[in-house]
Amino acid sequence: MGTLQTTFFSLPVVWHNVFITFLTFLYVFSVPPLMDYLVTNHGLSRDISRKITHICAGTVIIFLPLFQDGHWSQYLNVSVYVVWALLFIQKGLFASDDDQAVKTMTRTGDKRELLRGTFYFVIAGIICGTVYYKQFPGVLAMAVLGWGDGLAPIIGMKLGKMKYRVFCEKTVEGSLAFFAASVLAGMFFIWLIVPSAFDLSTIFMIAIVATILEGISPKEVDNIIIPAAVILLTALL
Repeated sequence: MGTLQTTFFSLPVVWHNVFITFLTFLYVFSVPPLMDYLVTNHGLSRDISRKITHICAGTVIIFLPLFQDGHWSQYLNVSVYVVWALLFIQKGLFASDDDQAVKTMTRTGDKRELLRGTFYFVIAGIICGTVYYKQFPGVLAMAVLGWGDGLAPIIGMKLGKMKYRVFCEKTVEGSLAFFAASVLAGMFFIWLIVPSAFDLSTIFMIAIVATILEGISPKEVDNIIIPAAVILLTALL
């Protein structure tokens, strides 16, 4: 775990990392068409579609152990986020209302949403995959952002009964789902990518603080607040 010891097919490191990058693109770009199909033909709500896409985007880090370290091409791991950042700018400004990304990644169908929360998400992914490449802060930040913040609204919408409001309405059930998903995803991805840094107590404490911050944060900005808080807390704990 952490990093493969040999390259696939005995490829040079750069071509091995290019191949893994291709797999990340194949994975990520298969999600919007599937969500579009489910939204259009099976009545999947935009909110659920958006959050499933959110979870899948965060799970891109599952490819990190396949990247070979010690070569500039290791940073190709963020290529898919860079491409999405550029696409969000283009689509947020010029896309039509029936654009696939608009239908599956926005709450209301307003293309300008792509320039806020979803755009902040990919910026967080770029930072975590470069500045904090295969490091505890970056891996945990994406695990919490992808799974905690992705699953909480789904549980809140489907099962939420006990509501509370700070800047916007949340549910206790959703917050509990955020905490549980953050701990479990954090444990899994740290064990998978940086097992030497595995620290359950730190994961647990950071998940508690992240849950509180998610509960009180306004819509759209939690995709920046959550990873920033996780990274800061790992430096303090």
